[in-house]
Amino acid sequence: MFSVVFLLVLLAFSVTGSPVEVHNSPITLPMTGRLAFSNATALLRHDSEARLAAFGEYSTHGRSEAYSHRLKVPLSQADFGGGFFGYTVKVNIGNPPITYNLIVDTASAITWVGTGIPYLSRSGVDTGVPVAVDYRYGSFRGTIFEDQLSFEGVENFIISGMPIGVVSNTQDIAINVDGVLGIGPTSEQTIPTFTDFLMSRGYILRAFIGMFFQPIDANPQPVGSNPHDYGELGIGGGTDTDLHDYISYTGITATAPSSQYWGIDQRITYAGGVIQVKTAGVVDSGCTFLYLASDAYERYRAVTGGILNPANGLLQISPQQYDQLHDLQFHTSGRIYKLVPNAQIWPRSLNNNINGGLNDIFLIVKALETPTGLGKDFVLGYVFLQRYYTVFDSDRRRVGFARTAYTDIVVN
Repeated sequence: MFSVVFLLVLLAFSVTGSPVEVHNSPITLPMTGRLAFSNATALLRHDSEARLAAFGEYSTHGRSEAYSHRLKVPLSQADFGGGFFGYTVKVNIGNPPITYNLIVDTASAITWVGTGIPYLSRSGVDTGVPVAVDYRYGSFRGTIFEDQLSFEGVENFIISGMPIGVVSNTQDIAINVDGVLGIGPTSEQTIPTFTDFLMSRGYILRAFIGMFFQPIDANPQPVGSNPHDYGELGIGGGTDTDLHDYISYTGITATAPSSQYWGIDQRITYAGGVIQVKTAGVVDSGCTFLYLASDAYERYRAVTGGILNPANGLLQISPQQYDQLHDLQFHTSGRIYKLVPNAQIWPRSLNNNINGGLNDIFLIVKALETPTGLGKDFVLGYVFLQRYYTVFDSDRRRVGFARTAYTDIVVN
């Protein structure tokens, strides 16, 4: 009997520079982002404890060059419930198809369904392979089925025989979605990831994911026919996003445990001072905040003057302190990526959802429970990724970043 245990942890890549290229993807999916902060405490618990406990060169500037075998899929803001938010994609499974709303998660290596809409497909084949996914706050058990899969908003593209985890029982899983589209790298498992499977069957030419989000408060412009599609997932290549910079790559880190995921090495500075020495951490689309090791977090708290708000666990600053903020800079493979002051604060239009006042200012940096040096010393979550176009390249074991129109925009 084969059993796979997955922890929804942080993915990682190392900091060795490698060639940077931009490719339009065989598949570009619009993403929808939904918001539902029913409980600020649950937001912090889900995002930090549940996820975190588990555990170049340059390309053409501007739009990616299109090539064959390219899929562009719309992404939408997602209401996960329990105070967690992020992006989802609508996936059709089975014949006749049933539509599921799945979290796009770079920290999960398996695609699974059944926490919301049940799996009722008449075309699926039960492989008999058991699967178990464990989170700190919740778990599920189920079986791998092979079935037909396609995406809403993408015509004439059907994947046959896709391995899908089907939930048979759950414990304490309270997310308001139907499951996960796992685009994490292959670790020590025999069930192929989504991109590995597509490449092995010839649906795409490269195991390459391009991801683009729009900030929540940026008056986002729909990228497809659905007015709520505010991002794109490019499978097999890039998206149609207008880039404002070259894509620069950094390789997967050699430092465990981040080396098992989309982990990179980087150094973080603020106003000329070091916040975090060069160390390993992960890039995680399913994580909301920016997390730093406990010692680095304390240095950031000291230089910003933030005071911990007990109602939501976030650092709060005054308008005067906000005016004094400097860029938070991330040094990776010879490049510097920054979060401008506005990118370091929580969207004030959503303050009510995290037990904050209308004009309160909260910082989006949170603390890990461990100090620097344990191989999982930072997490670049949604608040970072919405400011950059991000590439996850399994073929060449690297992560890439490029500036977009939203990198420096004042929207929060």
